[in-house]
Amino acid sequence: MSTASDSPLDLLIRNVRVKEHGGLVDIAVRGNRIVAIEPGFRCEAVEDFDGDGAFAFGGFVDTHVHLDKACILDRCSICEGTLAEAVRQTSSAKADFTEADVYDRAAQVVEKAISHGTVRMRTFVEIDPRAGFRSFEAIKRVKEEYAFAIDIEICAFAQDGLTNEPQMLDMLDRALSEGADLVGGCPYTDPDPVRHVDLIFSLAVRHGVAVDFHLDFHLDPGQSDLPAVIAATERHGWQERVAIGHVTNLSAMPLADVIHIADKLAAAGIALTVLPATDLFLTGRGHDRLVPRGVAPAHVIARRGVVTSIATNNVMNPFTPYGDASLIRMANLYANIAQLSRDDDIHSVFEMVGQSAARQLGVQHGLWVGGDATIVLVDAVGPMAAVREVGRVLAGWKNGHMSFNNGRARIRRRSLV
Repeated sequence: MSTASDSPLDLLIRNVRVKEHGGLVDIAVRGNRIVAIEPGFRCEAVEDFDGDGAFAFGGFVDTHVHLDKACILDRCSICEGTLAEAVRQTSSAKADFTEADVYDRAAQVVEKAISHGTVRMRTFVEIDPRAGFRSFEAIKRVKEEYAFAIDIEICAFAQDGLTNEPQMLDMLDRALSEGADLVGGCPYTDPDPVRHVDLIFSLAVRHGVAVDFHLDFHLDPGQSDLPAVIAATERHGWQERVAIGHVTNLSAMPLADVIHIADKLAAAGIALTVLPATDLFLTGRGHDRLVPRGVAPAHVIARRGVVTSIATNNVMNPFTPYGDASLIRMANLYANIAQLSRDDDIHSVFEMVGQSAARQLGVQHGLWVGGDATIVLVDAVGPMAAVREVGRVLAGWKNGHMSFNNGRARIRRRSLV
């Protein structure tokens, strides 16, 4: 039990747990830093919050989301439910996007993400002759105006290919000079996937930024653009600065092959993101029974030393016609898909929307004395319980300032008198 004798704290969050079934502790904050994590901390505070046994951690991290094309179901038709249809429908719709329209839709999703405890995200923004720079300008505004609650990094993204539209290279180059944080590509939509990979890396090297690819979004284990990405990563010395998303063909491979590829990813320092909602919705459409799940086994790959994450991807569009930007819900969905039950596996899943996801983005994450006072409370006794129960997110602080408060659920019984 400690007593602080100097000036009042700015924030004291009392009675929280920081590990599974751990004892209750208090988190003391001065300015934007944590100054103590211990039980029975006695001090006056400007803001005093009773966590009432909730689990406290550093917040969720979404490594892969598309804010620019969220919430456009009313502008698209879904007849096939395939990846090719989603790409066509979105490509057509984005020609009519306006900056104000993109801002409004993106802000709607960001506010949901904040309320679900997300404190950091990487969003892809499509930059091409159809979208121009309208979406990019809108997302830059969202990034700036919601910085009080969430850190957003912008990936300038070539969704519809690159070699087929050479002007896109200059457009992506401009975006990287005007505020984009990294660059990304989609080799499977390009007539020349290997050249696509090389061009994206050329931009990354020129600007000194990270790379994020949408990759191998199919169920054919014999077809892959991953070797080109691994080769380029090693050739440019870009280890720990490359991520790949989807890679659904890994779900169609024997375990021995998955482990072999995982070891290559670990050696090359390439991170993996799985997108359960989208991958489930779009893959296996040719099957009328025993439909493949189409979700890469991230937990298996993580055991081989690969940095892995679980992310949102799309919300309410032809790629994923549902969603609420809740990462704890996505973690639970993945655990169900992967048929996980052991405590260490469930804990790993929680890390894939927290610590491991933050590592993929190259940032520190967690709660420690002297660390950043970004804190989220979940109505659970720890991280594993949060995943198993889809723990309700209660409240959050960014840099010591409360950014949202959902309140606790209250059950109201009727009087029998």
